[in-house]
Amino acid sequence: MRVRAIVAYDGTDYCGFQRQTEAPTVQQALEHALEQVTRETSTVLAAGRTDSGVHAEGQVIAFDTAWRHGLDDLQRALNAVLPQDIAVREVAEVPQSFHPRYSARSRSYRYSIYNSSVRDPISRRYSLHVARPLDLAAMRLAAATLVGEHDFAAFGQPPKGSVTIRRVERVEWSAELPWLFFTIEANAFLFRMVRSVVGTLLEVGLGRLHVDEFGGILASKDRSQAGPTAPPHGLCLMEVTY
Repeated sequence: MRVRAIVAYDGTDYCGFQRQTEAPTVQQALEHALEQVTRETSTVLAAGRTDSGVHAEGQVIAFDTAWRHGLDDLQRALNAVLPQDIAVREVAEVPQSFHPRYSARSRSYRYSIYNSSVRDPISRRYSLHVARPLDLAAMRLAAATLVGEHDFAAFGQPPKGSVTIRRVERVEWSAELPWLFFTIEANAFLFRMVRSVVGTLLEVGLGRLHVDEFGGILASKDRSQAGPTAPPHGLCLMEVTY
């Protein structure tokens, strides 16, 4: 049977999701746990290949197994052998045709910022500390230009092929001061697109870019025009919808 699972992980100590030959990854940890529990060699498919240091609350994976016990037992067994920074939150049987990446309708990411003159050591692994005050109203205006179907070549590269057009369903800046959260949902994302968008929006928030200039960068399709790419530790894959 094919099993779909929702997985959460702290990506700090992993070189991204995708399997690598000489570096720890989330995919390797999951496949190793599956082999321990099921005594089978499994290939884990994922909805998104998160970068090194990026976290997830709602990563979706799928794998095939001949497991003969209940799915609740499978979830408990996997969580018993997985590292403490990875957890299987839900499991369900799905049709063999299900693919977590190609069957997805949209993905949502959240970027967390701690906007205070003094850093917060407790949250340093999961948020970007920005000491200078940020103009939230300006960042909201700039972010609104992202909604819709656009060529996002200025903010990233396609994982495969050459198409850089994506459809952004929604963007939101929310505030629980000193916390700021940027949420973006799209049908798909370019490589490092969210982090590049956030880094450029921060330039707006710091007064280094005008709102109109942000729109101009999007329209330029020129990667060199974007601001610095925000670091990975503030980014989290929140949800995948089907």
